[in-house]
Amino acid sequence: MIRTYSEMCRHHTYADRVEYLKLGGVIGEETFGMDRYINQQLYHSQDWYKLRDKIITRDLGCNLAIKNMEIMGIIIIHHMNPITPEQIMNHSKYVWNPEYMVCVDKETHDYIHFGKQTINKMPIQRSRNDHCPWLH
Repeated sequence: MIRTYSEMCRHHTYADRVEYLKLGGVIGEETFGMDRYINQQLYHSQDWYKLRDKIITRDLGCNLAIKNMEIMGIIIIHHMNPITPEQIMNHSKYVWNPEYMVCVDKETHDYIHFGKQTINKMPIQRSRNDHCPWLH
């Protein structure tokens, strides 16, 4: 099954989007092995940084592109379909096309890859000056 951003957006809740993206991997399972340097070259390239900024802007920095679920920590750009060293080296559309990527936080990323017993994400309820406690 090839996952796409457009299809994911047809799912409206966090739980439905996570279920759509879930991969069911195993912690410690080798992905790139001795070819790890290939994905590190990708993720440190200027082209990647430009694409990353484009995806963050598109998703408004929100987890799974869900409005009002702003990511407060590190934003991970998740490839919806696992990529291989060959795809990176051959400039595959699955590596470079934003249609196959979405912003996630670390907890969501780990859940998509490895699963957990429970996960419950609700949009953050914002209030005036909530980011400036000294103004309350």
